[in-house]
Amino acid sequence: MQRQMTGAFRRLLLGALLASACGFAPDLAAQTVERQRPGATPPSEIEERKPLSSAIQRRVAPPTRKDPSNIAPIPDRWRLIEAVGVEESILDPYNRNPIKGDRPLFGTKDWFINILAISDTVAEPRSVPTPVGIQSSDDAGDYDLFGDADQFIFNQNFIFSASLIKGDTAYKPPDLEFRLTPVINYNYADVQERRVLYADPRQGTERTDTHFALQEAFVDYHIRNVSDRYDFDSVRVGIQPFSTDFRGFLFQDNQLGVRFFGDRDNNIYQYNLAWFRRLEKDTNSGLNDVDRKLREDDVFIANLYWQDFPSLGFQSQVTGVYNRNREGDDFFFDNNNFIQRPSSFGAERGRNYDIGYLGYNGDGHFGRLNLTTSFYYAFGNDRNSTFTNEDVDVSAFFAAAEPSVDFDWVRLRGSLVYASGDDDPFDGTHTGFDAIFENPQIAGSDTNYWIRQAIPLIGGGGVVLSNRNAMLPSLRGSKEHGQSNFANPGFRLIGAGADFDILPELRLSTNLNYMQFDETAVLEVARNQQDISRDIGWDLSAALIYRPFFSQNIVFRLSGAALFAGQGIKDLYGEQNGDDDMYYTVLANLILTY
Repeated sequence: MQRQMTGAFRRLLLGALLASACGFAPDLAAQTVERQRPGATPPSEIEERKPLSSAIQRRVAPPTRKDPSNIAPIPDRWRLIEAVGVEESILDPYNRNPIKGDRPLFGTKDWFINILAISDTVAEPRSVPTPVGIQSSDDAGDYDLFGDADQFIFNQNFIFSASLIKGDTAYKPPDLEFRLTPVINYNYADVQERRVLYADPRQGTERTDTHFALQEAFVDYHIRNVSDRYDFDSVRVGIQPFSTDFRGFLFQDNQLGVRFFGDRDNNIYQYNLAWFRRLEKDTNSGLNDVDRKLREDDVFIANLYWQDFPSLGFQSQVTGVYNRNREGDDFFFDNNNFIQRPSSFGAERGRNYDIGYLGYNGDGHFGRLNLTTSFYYAFGNDRNSTFTNEDVDVSAFFAAAEPSVDFDWVRLRGSLVYASGDDDPFDGTHTGFDAIFENPQIAGSDTNYWIRQAIPLIGGGGVVLSNRNAMLPSLRGSKEHGQSNFANPGFRLIGAGADFDILPELRLSTNLNYMQFDETAVLEVARNQQDISRDIGWDLSAALIYRPFFSQNIVFRLSGAALFAGQGIKDLYGEQNGDDDMYYTVLANLILTY
């Protein structure tokens, strides 16, 4: 019986194939099922059946190679999405936008353009220890060293950036990139005492200034790929951003240079080899000033990043830096006619120096513990010592760490910083650590009063105790124009902070830091004053950061900070401030990004 059924099935299948070849196909499938299933419903009672596919119902001849009617043109992969109704908009920076690198330029296959525009607005009332003298006081009979500390600063930057990029950058670095980033700056300052803004007291207590800067102007060339995972070697030439570490402790700036960089082993290792010849800065904006001649200050850098070392999720970096400065014969006055090189401090003579830095930096996490850490050792030779005019050796240390832990919408942070100070400026070895051009991101960064403000060393020369957007008390004329100085008091900081994500678009960041000088011998010599305490004081700050669109397109920050002066600050500046021992800053910052 089974053999008879099998033979019948074969005959039916053969008939179906013959019928298909002749252009007709009876419902053989249904007949086969009915014959194999005794008692099945007769064909007349079966409901209307679904038709077979058109390929079975009729024979379709394959298209010939030369028949253009069977070929449908398809747009490239960037414009194909337009066929489903997705449109472009130049005004929208986050969805498809032809000037944000979302498709090639017309008439090209792999050239893209990316346009960026930023408005950065800062309004800042503050109080800073302010010097005053006979020639600079508006108050008859006021010959005190200290004047009214209140000041107001307004700063506006319009930043434009254009990149022309060649290559498919979705999976590999660009083959070629040209970038240009000009900045238009307007700044205004209002203080209460003369000779704060200008060396000439006749120029008053208000200043309005503008500046046009070039912060980026480079060519990036992709030399080669070295693996099928797009490990690569590239070179970048021109004015470009660079940071020697994760938090800007040693050198973070936009400078003119040549940089070779790339990666290996699926991006596990990344390297940089760079040389920078430093540009001069504009005094009042802090931006690059390409109209002035280049400084005789060279920075050579070699570093290596190692992903997931020593643990998965942690990145280690080793770096070597050589700073060669030959500005010993340079006399430089800034835009406000204050002398910057040589600094008006100690012997007031120009200096040449050769300083090497060896460092280790780490960033990442060990389980729930987040950690950023940094360590540098500075060594070398400094000619014309600040106080002796003799050659001295340099041997100084720096260490910093920021551990943090996340608890749902709260992050708790700690901050530790140590920079060695010089305990004897006459012993032939300077042990005060100084950076090349620091922009530290720790302990509240520029929300912190000590980091945010430049505090002058009144009565100790024309230098500042702590520079603006800097942490180390390096006793330079300014961070922008001055030379590194390794005869300084050093620095200690221990702090705690917390970040609260109150809303997805609103964050509250708080910080409390206690600070000390490491050594005060240099301050005592400079001020000809004994027994200056190490105690700088407490720095309390808080900032609200609001992002209404959950992105970086609109960011508003309102912050406030206060320095509660310790005995060391009181020894240097007395209790001349209205609140006896408190200085403040309030910062309102609006950033609009396209």
